[in-house]
Amino acid sequence: MRVTHIITRLVVGGAQENTLATIRGLRAINGVEVNLISGPTIGPEGSLENEARKIFPDAEPGTRNAELVIVPELVRPVHPLKDFIALRKLEKLLRAQKPDLVHTHSGKAGILGRLAAKRAGVPVIIHHIHGPSFGNFQGALANLVFTAAEKHAAKVTDHFFCSASAMTKLYLAAGIGKPEMFTRIFSGFNLEPFLNATNDLALRKKLDLDENDFVIGKIARLFKLKGHADLIKAFAKILPQVPHARLLFVGDGILRGEIEKQARELNIRDKIIFTGLVSPSEVARYVGLMDCLAHLSYREALSRALPQALAAGKPVIAYDFDGADEICLENETGFLIRTGDIETAAQKLLQLARDAELRKKLGQRGQQFVKENFSVEKMVADQYSVYQKLAAERGLRA
Repeated sequence: MRVTHIITRLVVGGAQENTLATIRGLRAINGVEVNLISGPTIGPEGSLENEARKIFPDAEPGTRNAELVIVPELVRPVHPLKDFIALRKLEKLLRAQKPDLVHTHSGKAGILGRLAAKRAGVPVIIHHIHGPSFGNFQGALANLVFTAAEKHAAKVTDHFFCSASAMTKLYLAAGIGKPEMFTRIFSGFNLEPFLNATNDLALRKKLDLDENDFVIGKIARLFKLKGHADLIKAFAKILPQVPHARLLFVGDGILRGEIEKQARELNIRDKIIFTGLVSPSEVARYVGLMDCLAHLSYREALSRALPQALAAGKPVIAYDFDGADEICLENETGFLIRTGDIETAAQKLLQLARDAELRKKLGQRGQQFVKENFSVEKMVADQYSVYQKLAAERGLRA
């Protein structure tokens, strides 16, 4: 079976890490050939292009038949001319590669990639919904445009993968697809570093964290809708009662200056540690320092940070966004909070800070849940099973 994955950008992020992990797993299966097409890596989030090139060591960037191809015009913002050129280039690439199946990821690549695949006569087309492209996080006009685009692309889509069941509900409610077209597949990752994460004293010292500091972690780009501002407000509320509490922000992004300004205005800048960009391979070291993880995000399918923290035995607090309730199980693995309820977030942080036994109980339950559901091996096997089923329905040899 010949498979081509298409993604908009290879930045540091859950969708991108998921895609590369899937490709690695598929390439280990006998009889499966995998290509990857991406747009240019533009943005402050950091790049995974080098990691992709390690998977395709013989690829020649920019050549038509390379296993890894970067299409310069495949950019994230809406750009009619570049979008048209990208569509034509994707169609040409797919005609040359002749894949049995195209598997697209992210908004722009998801739309253009599926349309190009249909034009190129690809037998099976799958789109992976890592996060919604429409919803109450943006204006009515943007929602109208993105919903219309998704409906149009759905007409040439054979199947959808969703990293959370919430995405299935959202798309069906918008009139996109049919129930039997959706399969939930949790975004697997390498569990071992998180299962073995420890309180690294050298790293703790480097970050100027005292041995007894209560560390509240957050792993996310410093970007809109990620909830850093809400977390800072909740953190400020508990500091008078937990003066040894600290915030650990793992990641970087365009809002760093704005977030630091907020912290200074609240006179708590010295209580917050910004790590800057951290490579995916290093994230587990930082999770090992945390006592809990707070992810007050306004929009995501299912943040990878939640299972990563639970894999290390750390309880989680999350806003009730999209699929958060599928892993942040109330009073089992952590606390699920109504989005925007900063007061309750502060109360739950205070509760965890004061109760070490509760943190241990929630963390242990969470760790077991992640072991059962979030391995890369399970993710790849589940996807490949659907590949085989769809290929058989088209009369293709799997």
